[in-house]
Amino acid sequence: MTAPTDPASDPSSAAASGPDAPVTPSSTSSLGRNSIVMAAGTAASRLGGLVRNLMLVAAIGSAGTVANAFDVANKLPGVLFAILAGGMLNAVLVPQIVKAFRAHNTQERIDKLLTISAVGILAVTAALTGAAAWVVMLYTDGWTAEQLALGTVFAYWCIPQLFFFGLYTLLGQVLNAREQFGPFMWAPVANNVVSILGFGIFLILFGSAPELGINDLSEWDTPRTLLLAGTATLGIVTQALVLLVPLLRSGFRWNFRLGFRGVGLRSAGSVALWTLAAVVLEQAGVLYLTRVTSGAAVSAEEIAGNASYTQALLIYLLPHSLVTVSIATALFTGISKAAQEGDTDRVRADLSLGLRTIGVFTVFATAALVVLAGPLTAFIVPTAREAGTALISPVLVALAFGLVPLGGQALMKWVFYAYEDGRSVFWITVPSTVALVAGLISAQIWLEPQYWVIAAGGAYALSNWITVLLRTGGLRKKLDGRLDGGRILLLHAKLILAAGVSGLAGWGVYQLVGGFDVLVFGRGWALTMLSGLWVTALCGLVMLAIYVLLLRLLRVQELNRLLGPVLARLKR
Repeated sequence: MTAPTDPASDPSSAAASGPDAPVTPSSTSSLGRNSIVMAAGTAASRLGGLVRNLMLVAAIGSAGTVANAFDVANKLPGVLFAILAGGMLNAVLVPQIVKAFRAHNTQERIDKLLTISAVGILAVTAALTGAAAWVVMLYTDGWTAEQLALGTVFAYWCIPQLFFFGLYTLLGQVLNAREQFGPFMWAPVANNVVSILGFGIFLILFGSAPELGINDLSEWDTPRTLLLAGTATLGIVTQALVLLVPLLRSGFRWNFRLGFRGVGLRSAGSVALWTLAAVVLEQAGVLYLTRVTSGAAVSAEEIAGNASYTQALLIYLLPHSLVTVSIATALFTGISKAAQEGDTDRVRADLSLGLRTIGVFTVFATAALVVLAGPLTAFIVPTAREAGTALISPVLVALAFGLVPLGGQALMKWVFYAYEDGRSVFWITVPSTVALVAGLISAQIWLEPQYWVIAAGGAYALSNWITVLLRTGGLRKKLDGRLDGGRILLLHAKLILAAGVSGLAGWGVYQLVGGFDVLVFGRGWALTMLSGLWVTALCGLVMLAIYVLLLRLLRVQELNRLLGPVLARLKR
């Protein structure tokens, strides 16, 4: 079970899922230059996204009726796009766009591919927008008629984002195929700017939400709905349309041209179908998870719901998207090339290197998230305030135990795709999704509602472990029965020992300075953020120093590979 990611952070979007990934720049210098531009764009997007989220939580809270209704509605286009992107765009159309630039009839093929895709996505978007009420009911459980009505109105405004998500991906992949990598990574910044301005206007006009969110809908009116949901959708529209500027400036023109003849869709193969099936199955698990978390808060206002889960997931995915995805993306091209050349030893070596390097980071990140969940939440989502932070941080702790397998399975998936094996990815997704749903059902049967969302985080982590174990078995068979497992397990044993000791030290420092009570709530979000920052920095630096020292003593060479580029840049 893979975590949801946005196009800017997922190799499937940046590099095209499957064996026909876009070619890399021809020279080392251009590759380095483009990597810097892409990394800067990703970092700027993440920073802007955190500010955007901070203001959204200030406007409607991280819990409560309005926050939960908007969370479901605004999540729908992303979930639906994940199905489209995973099954149709990345696995079928993106490789054909790359091939079109090598064909003799490039303009005709690109025109047809873009037109077919845009018309298809527009039709799906229109149908789902019309069915907004049924879609919202599908993703929620136990909501009152008033809550469903608000969620439906939000959905009418948010589901159209689906078309512009698709347009953003299509135009971005045309730019990537033309080796114009920067705009695709920087476009989300435009979305963040629009959203920050819109949510800022909302705060000026209507003020901030109460500590436990907005539960009384008597004062919630149409202008609030239009400004909130309209801002979210306008941001995605801007993110897509801004890509037209570099395309038009480079001389590219898109002519509306229907037709399937000569665009190469027949050669897409079965990988796309298996990829689509796997994504649909994953999203079925996400659907049930959303139903459980949306139903948890129905019984009481002070219980975490789907909005609180989303905030915890945002923090949980930050280390994955900023570091793990970068390492996996860097290795994917070499693994794909080695697989196509039949060089099994090279694939095995690169996979082992990636798993070990990623592990050095994710094991420490897990310890940091578990120990510092409270101050991290206060720092990243200060507008959640004390009650919201208390609801979010336990969910973050539960999710954190799935961070190590999340990093491993991400790289493993690209190895399967390098061998054009979508079937194995699908069948491995079946038991992981079953485990997720079983964990959620067990929570509903045996736990009180206030623990359902925490259990959802634990069930998600469990599904990640099942996925990585099954993919390990599948890859062992594919790589001639050997996976360098002993070396990988020995390293992770050392990492867990070092992270455990550093985590205990960090917890001791955290308690010494006052623990959760030292965080400043109730005196403005700026003070809350600063208190979360200094506590996180102090405890985190202690943990990092001990972790690095122990890895040095344990002679973990992979630490040098992870820190090498950073240290080299600091020396320069």
